[in-house]
Amino acid sequence: MSDLTDSPLLIALAVIAALVLLFLLFRPRQRVRLSDEGPVRPHMIAGEGKGVADEAAAAASDVTGDILSAQVHAELPGASGPPDDLQLLKGVGPKLAAMLNARGIVRFDQIARLSPGQVEALDAELGAFRGRLARDKIVEQSDYLARGDRDGFEAKFGRI
Repeated sequence: MSDLTDSPLLIALAVIAALVLLFLLFRPRQRVRLSDEGPVRPHMIAGEGKGVADEAAAAASDVTGDILSAQVHAELPGASGPPDDLQLLKGVGPKLAAMLNARGIVRFDQIARLSPGQVEALDAELGAFRGRLARDKIVEQSDYLARGDRDGFEAKFGRI
């Protein structure tokens, strides 16, 4: 039997493996920091839709609504008044508040008026916050705050 250190092939493979390992451990890494802050460009402003198809569907519903005398936008929760601090809701932090604001939801009364179908559709768009609207009873909390019933809110959900 020959000694393993006598084989030049094994020594070469060990050196190559060591070099690859050293490269992987000490290679320069790109530092990436994600943030929600940044410039808001015109195409990023919340509207009815995000693409050409959404805009076409909204335009078509406007035209057919006029023809059929139907209020097609009656279900859309529009903002009426100055924005509320959505972070007063239990379970809503800065990121979730920003996501709601990006979808045009800036007031408690808008959230309180959401139908179960609208809550489900909104919840599907919330990514990592999916399920939070139902779990933390965000709609119920918003109803209290939209009515100005701070005492009722605090009795049910705790201090603001």
